[in-house]
Amino acid sequence: MTDHVTTHQAEEDARNETILIYINGRIVPKAQATVSVYDSGFMLGDGLWEGIRLYNNKWAFLDEHIDRLFEAAKAIDLDIALTKDQVISALLDTQKANGMATDAHARLMVTRGTKVRPFQHPSLSRSGPTMVIIMEHSKPKIPRPIRLATVPHMRGLPMTQDPKLNSHSKLNCILACIAAEKAGADEALMLDLHGFVNTTNACNFFIVRKGQVWTSTGDYCMNGITRQKVIDLCRANGIPVFERNFSLVDTYSADEAFLTGTFGAQTPVSTIDGRTIGMGQMGPMTERLRTLYKDLVAA
Repeated sequence: MTDHVTTHQAEEDARNETILIYINGRIVPKAQATVSVYDSGFMLGDGLWEGIRLYNNKWAFLDEHIDRLFEAAKAIDLDIALTKDQVISALLDTQKANGMATDAHARLMVTRGTKVRPFQHPSLSRSGPTMVIIMEHSKPKIPRPIRLATVPHMRGLPMTQDPKLNSHSKLNCILACIAAEKAGADEALMLDLHGFVNTTNACNFFIVRKGQVWTSTGDYCMNGITRQKVIDLCRANGIPVFERNFSLVDTYSADEAFLTGTFGAQTPVSTIDGRTIGMGQMGPMTERLRTLYKDLVAA
């Protein structure tokens, strides 16, 4: 497919070749930013991450991102070994070292650290954790609305792999993305285990029907910070919003559909399974919510 688009597509920026990366208290050039092959994140996907955006010298909703990271770390019994303030200081130090002021994206990753032997048991991770911050100049460049295809892959039940965890173990989402691409789409629309519309492989999902905004119950999707901001903005501005079960039948006949995420904020959807959604372009509700979100970030 020649015009493949991703929800994390950014403008090319030559400055990203000379960025400095934070690793365990050191800030080093990109070429020196390496971790051990024994690192539990590399070996087993045993780690967590947050994506955070810089707008006009402010990291948007930073406290909420750091809170989510620490809640997830507690859930998987991973000791970050730093306080929240120390993690924020590491982020700000990396920003300062890179001289970034706006339109930057940070991927903050924490793994259980380096293992003494190449096996699964967490007790084998004896030097750690490993903390990395990759910070890039990053301006979203999504040239057209996103095309979705539904796939058989699901976000798991809480007792398999809780989808609320931003974990390094993303294979099910990667397989979903591959399936969507094979079907000629940009991203995968994933259902929950009951067959209701849930999320995409990388973003949260919303539809607009008759002036109402719908999203999934939240039981089986990432607890997205941008997702919650959109729900809050709807409530604050008199827009009816529902976290509810809905099916593909409801989705195909929606007036609009859009995705939410830290990188792209609100990204319109044009087609799902070859069916045009609304007019196949950004609708008035998506545009209104985008404006409200921009104003919220600016405030």
